[in-house]
Amino acid sequence: MSIRAQAVIGAAYGDEGKGLMVDRLAAATNDAVVVRSNGGAQAGHTVVSPKGERHVFHHVGSGTFAGAATHFSRFFVAHPMLLLDELAALEKLGYRPRLTSDPDVMVTTPYDVIINQATEMARGTGRHGSCGLGFGETIERNLTPGFTLTIRDLFRPDLKTRLAAIRDRWVPQRLETLGITTLPDELAAALADETTLMHFLADCDATLDRVSLWPDRRLAQLGPVIFEAAQGLLLDQDFGAFPHVTRSNTGLANILAVATEAGIDKLDVTYATRIYTTRHGAGPLKGETPALENIRVVDPTNAPNDWQGTLRLAPLDVGVLRNAIAHDLAQPRKGIAVNAGLAVTCLDQAEGAFVVTDGDGILTLAPTDAAYEIANATCLPLVAESWGPGRGDMCRNVDVAA
Repeated sequence: MSIRAQAVIGAAYGDEGKGLMVDRLAAATNDAVVVRSNGGAQAGHTVVSPKGERHVFHHVGSGTFAGAATHFSRFFVAHPMLLLDELAALEKLGYRPRLTSDPDVMVTTPYDVIINQATEMARGTGRHGSCGLGFGETIERNLTPGFTLTIRDLFRPDLKTRLAAIRDRWVPQRLETLGITTLPDELAAALADETTLMHFLADCDATLDRVSLWPDRRLAQLGPVIFEAAQGLLLDQDFGAFPHVTRSNTGLANILAVATEAGIDKLDVTYATRIYTTRHGAGPLKGETPALENIRVVDPTNAPNDWQGTLRLAPLDVGVLRNAIAHDLAQPRKGIAVNAGLAVTCLDQAEGAFVVTDGDGILTLAPTDAAYEIANATCLPLVAESWGPGRGDMCRNVDVAA
């Protein structure tokens, strides 16, 4: 029996409209399950419902407003402290999504956050662009026997002892490796305070009340699958400009691995891009400029913050876009048939003809033709274009499944 799934992948540095695309696909798919294929709570996928409700999805899948369930694949990193906050915010809007998780999903502790923030502070002007939420440090710790922590471990009767070992043994060891001898006062106080551990234990208990364990290999039994990737191809740990990358694979690699286990043999992939390029955080950005001619940038989600600064802008380079997508599509398919298309967002922000580049070349595009021109430059069919923040502002074009 053939099983088809869908996927949404960011083609740049994140913030391309992945949440909008997932919401659109979930609204057209009965009983869907949105699968988080990488990343963690540092993701921020904004969705505006047809009723005008707005939420930035961090853990929970962006198909929630359309009634989709959420599954954390084993490549996801759970952050109990922030997950509970997000669930509370969604409940205020009237949503209580069904959540499942592969047992091997790694779990972020407050001690990972402390190390992450101390490290980024110590870098000064040489910051890597971290969100300060402990994502990379969680992965680092889980590479060391004796200090691993996954969702299945939250059931352990010795969980408190394990967390104390992370605090008392792992943190000093890791800080020494990083060359950090003194923590900022606020972080030092949080590390020493026993209530930090006790509050986290309570968060773990509450997480178990909301998340059911379910292995990735049985994923297709949950419903039609929509993979939701986080960040973008240019932040992939194996493709982006190190060290200004995320510590995960942001494209097809994880999706194909999970799909193979789950018996999925057909995959319709939507790569998403804005009509311009953004980057929130440190690292190279070709053609960076303080403003874009004839484009009125609207982005209430990526507000300036202490960790990533102000949202950075550049004209879209369709050559970079094309190369990143081609590299991702060159992943070993593992016997899975992959159909790919492009979605172009933020067309409503164009106030006239605007410029994109292709290497050293310059192209001037009219807003009404821009989506097709950008898709043609990437050698992909155009599958959707967005003229606003909600699914009702989208035009559907060629179906990648056709």
